[in-house]
Amino acid sequence: MNGCDYCLSAHTYLARKVAKLDDAETTANRSGALNDTKADTAIRFAAKLARERGRVSKTDIAAVKHAGYSDAELAHVGLNLFTNTISVALKTDIDFPRIGPKDRLIDQKINSASHPERRPIMSVHFNSVDVDGLKVFYREAGNRARPSVLLLHGFPSASHMFRDLIPQLEDRYHVVAPDLPGFGMTEQPARDKFAYTFENFARVIDRFTEVLGLDKFALYVFDYGAPVGFRLAVKHPERITAIVTQNGNTYLEGVSEAFAPVQAYWKEPTQTNRDVLRSFLAPQTTLFQYTHGVADPSLVSPDGRNLDDFYLARPENDEIQLDLLGDYKTNVALYGDIQAYLRDKRPPVLAIWGKNDPFFIPAGAEAFKRDVPEAEVRFVDTGHFALETHASEIGAIMRHFLAKHLR
Repeated sequence: MNGCDYCLSAHTYLARKVAKLDDAETTANRSGALNDTKADTAIRFAAKLARERGRVSKTDIAAVKHAGYSDAELAHVGLNLFTNTISVALKTDIDFPRIGPKDRLIDQKINSASHPERRPIMSVHFNSVDVDGLKVFYREAGNRARPSVLLLHGFPSASHMFRDLIPQLEDRYHVVAPDLPGFGMTEQPARDKFAYTFENFARVIDRFTEVLGLDKFALYVFDYGAPVGFRLAVKHPERITAIVTQNGNTYLEGVSEAFAPVQAYWKEPTQTNRDVLRSFLAPQTTLFQYTHGVADPSLVSPDGRNLDDFYLARPENDEIQLDLLGDYKTNVALYGDIQAYLRDKRPPVLAIWGKNDPFFIPAGAEAFKRDVPEAEVRFVDTGHFALETHASEIGAIMRHFLAKHLR
């Protein structure tokens, strides 16, 4: 990363002669890719430390510690970075077999030709696809030959909520993140031409996966993405390889009192009760969703919530969102069926929760172990939109979880 021929030569020699790595693994390591899960976490941290000139976050450090590294080992990364910088500055004589610019170029050619999934510079593609006449926007990254992970967003956001998570996964998995109808860049058909229900959303995403050729995939579900994703799992259990639920609830004990106005509308769907829910669509509510429960709100970028407010302000989108809040009762009605699916099929489950979420409380995460005793339950010290502050930590935990269950 820093262009130090001394360090490149020394570490290549030690990798071959001491660690006994083969040439293919050594070549992959030079681009920042490792097949070992724990070591992969370390090298990604080291690369970020170099790239950001030491400006890593507490969550970056927490992710490496979670992988099993000590403070002393973290300090060693800093020491290596220091000696690397000194070697570049002083042009230290190379007393190892020399690996120079020519070999680095060869490494890059090998890396691109033989191991396209290991390219050091990753990219996200932004596309749209026709799904039975509906134009669905999606983000896609990673090698299609790798296991697929389908990311399903929540209210009032869209696939841009995964902008910091996708880079954590794309070197190892094929990642796809669509926008739901009426959200983000996916088309917003008129309400008299398209039924804005969660059942219809599930139908669209079901067909979306078929159009893209996703025969099997892991699910990442959040908020509204949970009832959509779990409907897919109940309908096609053979397609689901694992489930990561980030504040994606499917238990009554996970529903907080913040839903009281919505529940009142379910019981009495009057215009008065519907109008009460318009406060859920206000910019101050979006800000609340992003910052409530966050220790330092200045860490939350305004980009995501401002984009959410932009999409919410489109003509007729308010009525669409109110339709969905009213239809949310159908999700609660399906909780029993979803729990039966979890008990019967026992898919690998990781429930990772922003523990200060005012809408879906920690009890909803713990409840997954009732139906899937092997489920992993993790909490991070943040609110509803956990990825806004803990993408690195969540990404590291996901990589460990998925590595155990996806092949």
